[in-house]
Amino acid sequence: MVKDLSHLLSDQSKGRQPSPLKSAFKYYGKDDIVFLGGGLPMADYFPWEKIVAYSPEPPFEDGIGAQPSVTGKSVVSEVHKHKVEEFDIPLARSLQYGNTQGNQELVQFLKDHTEMIHNVPYSEWDLCLTIGNTQSWEACIRTFCNPGDAILVEEFTFPSAVETARNLNVEFVPVKMDAYGIIPSALDELLANWDSSKPIPKLLYSICTGQNPTGSSLNEERRREIYSIACKYDFIIIEDEPYYFLQMNEYETGKKTELKEQTHEEFLNALVKSFISMDVEGRVLRLDSFSKVLAPGSRIGWIVGQSALLERFIRLHEVSIQAPSGFSQSIVQALLGRWGQSGYVDWLIALRKEYTIKRDFTIQALEKYMPTEVVSWTPPIAGMFFTIVLDAAKHPEFKTKYNSDPLEVENAVYEHGLKDGCLMIPGSWFKAPNVPKTNETTFFYRGTYAAVPLETLGVGLERFANAVKAEFGL
Repeated sequence: MVKDLSHLLSDQSKGRQPSPLKSAFKYYGKDDIVFLGGGLPMADYFPWEKIVAYSPEPPFEDGIGAQPSVTGKSVVSEVHKHKVEEFDIPLARSLQYGNTQGNQELVQFLKDHTEMIHNVPYSEWDLCLTIGNTQSWEACIRTFCNPGDAILVEEFTFPSAVETARNLNVEFVPVKMDAYGIIPSALDELLANWDSSKPIPKLLYSICTGQNPTGSSLNEERRREIYSIACKYDFIIIEDEPYYFLQMNEYETGKKTELKEQTHEEFLNALVKSFISMDVEGRVLRLDSFSKVLAPGSRIGWIVGQSALLERFIRLHEVSIQAPSGFSQSIVQALLGRWGQSGYVDWLIALRKEYTIKRDFTIQALEKYMPTEVVSWTPPIAGMFFTIVLDAAKHPEFKTKYNSDPLEVENAVYEHGLKDGCLMIPGSWFKAPNVPKTNETTFFYRGTYAAVPLETLGVGLERFANAVKAEFGL
């Protein structure tokens, strides 16, 4: 029997808590459960159908290649029969220890992309590759925060982002939100009344567009107000934007969303201005990723910001991740190089259409099935998520069976939904630490329209609506 060595674990390791979201994944793939719990893009939306790798075959009687082949026909020439373009990253380079910033071809493509989309208003900016936005966020904490430092977070946010910061001994300061994201006046009031004996928070972490979990999106006016507050109180904005290109027109009840073909100019002009595009002081760090627009398993993201700060990230990555997978860099760049900037925008426009169709279907299903006496919602204009808000006070047994506790009603509906064959995630699972307790009786569930086809989505929403009706006696 092995010996218990847990006493040798670090305080950081001991402090890691399991994510409640991960507990829900035990229901993923079950035939009797419509899983609307995770932001999982359908495999139909991955732009690769087959990946082929050419390799030499054994036996290797003459070695691998230190000396010329006696036949005059080297293994290398056999392996690289496929055509290599100037924009490709050769495997001989991508599979080697290499540039921590990323291979030059992919870095340049992303710089051109950033220039086209965001037109960063100062010249001293740069980017470096990461292995996705969660790792990018951890790098931000490690780069800027000392133990005990405070960071500003949305009052409902991604649990993994919280756990990343918690285990680096960072204090959380939640900022009030509404259906449209952070409320700038609440942020300003919070900092105006800050305890002067404590340092102002160094970072504001925000999932700005198609927010996880609420589905909310900050409009340009709010972004400008928040940026002004950041300048006033001298903190850095971390804009975590994996859903940025999944933006849609507003949903209008009773009207079919216009899905006419968009030109590139129309698509780009319709995108909400990013924080980095209005940053004249170099106090924004933008976290981007291919996870939601190409494939989560690509494990490639990137950070954009002022060069002096990016240099610090590269130093960190040299002793941590080193660089994203060379296989991934070669495969992704081969795709993007052949598409070009224009073809990539074509892909993003097509994704926008797909998610608009699924968003509209979702809202129409909510309108059809959900009991509006106790349920409300705000149609999202970006991302993969939607939320439904319930009022526990309208439950006939709120005061008796549930002791006037909205969380008990929330859990009862969640369990009832599972029993009826649909999983949506309770909103309380996303509450940031230190959110003040209130007398509010409302709560919400996060669902996604990304993970399942339309017919399955409709079945799931009807099941969850029936669970709500049954639980509330409707």
